[in-house]
Amino acid sequence: MTTVKPRGIRQTMSDLHTWSGLLVGWLLYAMFLTGTVSYFKEELSDWMRPEVVQQAQTDAGEVAQRVADHLGQVAAGTTQWSVTMPTVRSNTASAFWRMPQAAPGGRRTFGSANFNPATGEEVKARDTLGGEFFYRFHFQFYYMPVLWGRWLAGFCAMFMLVAIVSGVITHKKIFVDFFTFRWGKGQRSWLDAHNALSVFGLPFHAMITYTGLVTLMALYMPWGDQAAYKSPAQRQELTMQVSAFLQPGKAAGVAAPLAPVDAMVREAQARWGKDQVGRVTVTNPGDSSARVAVTPADGARVSMSPQYLLFDGVSGKLIEVHDQVGGAAETRGVMYALHLGRFSDLQLRWLYFIVSLAGTAMVGTGLVMWTVKRRQQLPDPMKPYFGFRLVERLNIAAIAGLSIAMAAYLWSNRLLPVDMSARGAAEVNVFFGVWAATLLYALARPARRAWIELLWLAAAVLALLPVVNAMTTARPFWHSVAVGDWVYAGFDLMVWALALLHVALALKTQRYKPRVKVARKTAAGQAAGKTATLREGA
Repeated sequence: MTTVKPRGIRQTMSDLHTWSGLLVGWLLYAMFLTGTVSYFKEELSDWMRPEVVQQAQTDAGEVAQRVADHLGQVAAGTTQWSVTMPTVRSNTASAFWRMPQAAPGGRRTFGSANFNPATGEEVKARDTLGGEFFYRFHFQFYYMPVLWGRWLAGFCAMFMLVAIVSGVITHKKIFVDFFTFRWGKGQRSWLDAHNALSVFGLPFHAMITYTGLVTLMALYMPWGDQAAYKSPAQRQELTMQVSAFLQPGKAAGVAAPLAPVDAMVREAQARWGKDQVGRVTVTNPGDSSARVAVTPADGARVSMSPQYLLFDGVSGKLIEVHDQVGGAAETRGVMYALHLGRFSDLQLRWLYFIVSLAGTAMVGTGLVMWTVKRRQQLPDPMKPYFGFRLVERLNIAAIAGLSIAMAAYLWSNRLLPVDMSARGAAEVNVFFGVWAATLLYALARPARRAWIELLWLAAAVLALLPVVNAMTTARPFWHSVAVGDWVYAGFDLMVWALALLHVALALKTQRYKPRVKVARKTAAGQAAGKTATLREGA
C-alpha cells in the first residue's frame, strides 16, 4: 500500500503564492505600473499642457491673494474653494471649488482651473487629466463608481500582500537566489529574474502594499470607528484627526468681505518657512462665518496627518493652530506619506520610481512564468486547453498592451483637436480603446507572434512620441535641451529608454526557443528523455 506523503509548508505556500499572484495579477500589474508613473505625475501633467510656460517662483502670499481675487469672480456663490500653491515641479496654482448648485439628483459637483501665479489669471491650456489619470487609476480604476474601484484595489492589494509573505516562506534560499541568474534557460531564467526582482525591492514592495491598504483602512474596516465614535461630535473629532479638509458650516447669512489672504499666508510662512505653504482653503467666502485654513506643503514633512492654521475669514485673526494628532492618527499619517513619497527630493523620487518599476517587472515575470512552466507540463503543448490560452492572451494584453495603451494616451494628448469638447475624457477613452484592441489582437494571433508584434509596436509608439511632440508643439527635444527645460528633455529621454527596453524584450522573445518534453507513448528509448523544440506560431 502506497503512503501519500503530506505536503510541506513550503509546498502549500508555493501554491498560495502562485494562485494569489495569478488571479489578480493583471490588475496588480496595471496598478503597479500606473502607480510607478504617478511618482512623476506633476511633471507628466506639465508635459501634457505644453501651452503652460515656465514661471519664476513667486511669493506664496502674493499668489494666494491674486487667485483669491480671481476666484471671487470665477467661483462666485461657492461655499468653499481651495488653492494649491505652485512648486518647483508645478508651474501653476491649481484650484477647485464647490459649484453653487448641485447636479440633478443632489450630487455635489466641483469646478476646477489652473491659474498663472504671476498674474492670477486663469491659464488657457488644453483640457486633459494629465498624470492625475494614472494616479487615480492605480487605486480606483475608471468607468465604475469610485468606491467600487477602491474596494477592488484593496482586494488586489491584499492578494499582493499574501503573495509577498508566501513567496518569502517558499524561497528558503531567497538571498542566494538574488545573486543567481541563469541566462537563456527558459523557465529557469524567468524564475531567476522573478526572484532577483522580488528580493531587490522586497522591503519596498512590502511597504508599498501594506501602506496602500492603510491609506483606505477606514473604508475597508470601518467597524472599529463605528463602535468607538458614535455621536456627530465624536465623528467630527475623528475627521479632524485624519483630514485637513474642512467642511463648510452653515452660513450666517450676513455679508462680509474676505480679509486679505496674503497676510494669513505670511503668518504661516513665519512658522513653517517661506516655501513651505502648500494650500489655502476658504469656507463660506463673503459671509461673516468665513474661515481660512492654511496648510503646509506635502513635501515639508514625512506625514500626511492634518496640520493647518485656521483664521477668521473676516477679521483675519488666528483662531486655531492644528499641529498635532493622536498617536494612532500620526502613525497612519506617516504610512500614508511613505506610500505617496511626496516628501522625497529628486534623487529619492527616482529611487521610488526604479524600485516600483522592479515591482512591476516582478508581477509581470510571475505572470509569464506561470504559462512557461505549465506549457511544459501540457500533454500536447501545441493544443493547450482554453484556460491556459486565456491566461496567455491576458498576459499579452496586460503587459505589452498596457505599454501601448499608455503611449496612445500621450499620443492622443498631442493629436486630438485642442478645442475639442470633453477632450480630457476623450484621451482616457483612447487609452481604454487601444488597450481593448490589443486584447482582441492577442486573441486573434498565435501567442508568440502576438508577444513579438505587440512588443515591437510598443517600442515604435514610444520611440516616435518625442517626434510627435516636436511636430505638434514648439517644445521639441533640441529646444528643451537648449533652454534647460529638463522636464521636457527628460521626458523624451525616458520614453526612448523605455522604447529600447521593449526592443530588447521583443528581440529576446523572437529568439526564444521553448523546449518541451515529448510525452512518452511507447517503449523506453523511443522519445524518452529527449526534448523537442516547439516553434509555436513561427
